[in-house]
Amino acid sequence: MATETMATVSQNFACTSHKPLPVQDRSGQSHCFNCIIEAHQATGYNLARRLLNDWALAEDALQDSFISGYRAFPQYRGENLRAWLMRIVANTCRDMLRSRRARPAIPLNPLPRDDEDSQPTVADLPSADESPENYVERAELRGAIQSGLASLPEERRLPIVLVDIQGFSYEEAAQVAGCSVGTVKSRISRGRRQLRDFLRETGELLPSQFRQEQ
Repeated sequence: MATETMATVSQNFACTSHKPLPVQDRSGQSHCFNCIIEAHQATGYNLARRLLNDWALAEDALQDSFISGYRAFPQYRGENLRAWLMRIVANTCRDMLRSRRARPAIPLNPLPRDDEDSQPTVADLPSADESPENYVERAELRGAIQSGLASLPEERRLPIVLVDIQGFSYEEAAQVAGCSVGTVKSRISRGRRQLRDFLRETGELLPSQFRQEQ
């Protein structure tokens, strides 16, 4: 009977680019998990890439996270879905970082940007409205910021990526991090100061408008 019900529900999903993948949350409400993946995969990948500083590991983390989310969906209570999913992504990345630290033979540095297997994002491409010089400066600044983020403790890096880069509210960031809003604000404040100090120490690597005044 349950299978028949799920099959009937799947016929009601307005899926155009994939087959319906029905799942039910804790209240019994039905969702298409493939639609959920389409809606949140970009956010999840960007979060994983910022936390892991490695695009290849980020892909693995995202895949593992969605598998975990699919299996855990019957426990989803119907709250903020984006925050619920990103908490799974953050936990997956945290586990991968711990595993990576436990095996020091695995390189901790990100893959080179000129690696033939690297996958550039839109942010890596020059804009039609900017000069080559501005593009180089933007690339330098982006690289410096990512290096600064990688230098932050995990507990500060996560809320800064969520709030300052991905536009999450403090409340959503608190749900993802599993802590209070006050704790999120405190971690962001400390993380911003640490990131600002890091960027100032990069000196000539930054565009002129971001360098510390002499």
